[in-house]
Amino acid sequence: MKMIDSSLTSLGAKVVVATSSDENHPPENIIDGNTKTFWMSTGMFPQEFIICFAEPTMISAVTVDSFNVKHLKIEKNTSQNASNFEFVGEKELEHTDGHIQTNAVPLNGSNATHLRFIITSGYDHFVSVHRVSVQG
Repeated sequence: MKMIDSSLTSLGAKVVVATSSDENHPPENIIDGNTKTFWMSTGMFPQEFIICFAEPTMISAVTVDSFNVKHLKIEKNTSQNASNFEFVGEKELEHTDGHIQTNAVPLNGSNATHLRFIITSGYDHFVSVHRVSVQG
């Protein structure tokens, strides 16, 4: 299994939807490859964001670096627009007191043009996602 890239931005990926946005912590921070920058939610659940790839991408797993996320669900699609998603994985995350959570979620070689990440619950009102990386 190889890491496709530490920065999805350099592959032409974009965050096309995010349920909340803070000008100091914009959604683009999720894919810049840097765990020191992050996207912050606004305090209600569910929260979600959608990453769009420049071309269909084979994905065996995603790794999510986050903070205070309790439950994460991942869906994908292969269409040109961000609709008609199908469930591909989910994970219950452990509470890491004061530390970033790093969790890999296997996607079993899914081909995707979009990945939707749905944070259904958190350990606090606010959660943050620091980095999403993809293994092919």
